[in-house]
Amino acid sequence: MAVVFEFGEQMDGIPVRVVNERAVRAAAGLLFVPAFVAFMNAMLLGNFQPTRVFIVLFLVDMAVRLFINPRWSPSLIAGQWIVRSQQPEWVGAPQKRFAWGLGLLLAIAMFFLMVVNQVIGPINMLVCGTCLVLMFFESAFGICLGCKLYNLFNREAAQLCPGGACAIPAKDVKGLGWAQRLVLLGFAGLIVVTSQWVRSTAPARAPVANAPLAAPQDAAEAERCKVPEFAKAIGHEAQWKLHNHCP
Repeated sequence: MAVVFEFGEQMDGIPVRVVNERAVRAAAGLLFVPAFVAFMNAMLLGNFQPTRVFIVLFLVDMAVRLFINPRWSPSLIAGQWIVRSQQPEWVGAPQKRFAWGLGLLLAIAMFFLMVVNQVIGPINMLVCGTCLVLMFFESAFGICLGCKLYNLFNREAAQLCPGGACAIPAKDVKGLGWAQRLVLLGFAGLIVVTSQWVRSTAPARAPVANAPLAAPQDAAEAERCKVPEFAKAIGHEAQWKLHNHCP
C-alpha cells in the first residue's frame, strides 16, 4: 500500500531518497506547454486570463508535491504514465524538494499578485518568464537550475544528480571547440539573414476598399478603451487594444 505523506522513495543501496528524473522531466514538459501558451497570450494579446488559470493549477501541483507526496502530483502522475516503459533514472530527492520549493514561492507570489489582487505589470512577466526558463531547462536538457542553488544553502552536497553531473569532475567536462563555435556562429548568422530575406519578400497587404469609417466613441466607450499604464510600460498598447476590441 502506497504511503500518502512522504517525499521521495527509499531504494536499497542508495543513501538518500530519490525521485524518477524521467517522470520529472516529462511533468516539466507537460507544464511548460500551457505555461508558454498563457505567457504568449499575455505578451502578444494582453490577455492575462489564461495566466491566472495556470497559476492556480501550478500552485496546487507544487503544493501537492511538497506537502503531500510527489507521487500524487497531477503532472507527475501524467509524466510517470508517459514514461512508464522507460528505465527509471533515480536522482536525489533533497535537491528536487529545494527546487520545487522555489517554484512554490514564485507561484504563491503570482497567486496573490495576479489571481487575488489582479495586479498586472512587467514584474509578472518577469516572474512568468523565469518559470518558463526553469521548466524548459528541466524538460529539454535535464538541467534543474533550482537544484544548482541547493549546494549554496546546504552543508551536504547534492547526490545523484541527473546524468551523473554531481559525480563528473569539472576538469573532465568538455567544452566547445573552435570549429563547433564557428558552426553556431554561422547558424546564428543564417537565422538573421533568413529573417531579413523573409521580411523583405513578404507580400504587400492590399488596401481594404470602401472601409467603413469608425463610428464616434461615446464617453463610456472611450473610458473603457483607455490603455492601462501596465500595457504602456511593457510596450503592448496595440496588443491591449486588439484584445479588448478597441480602435
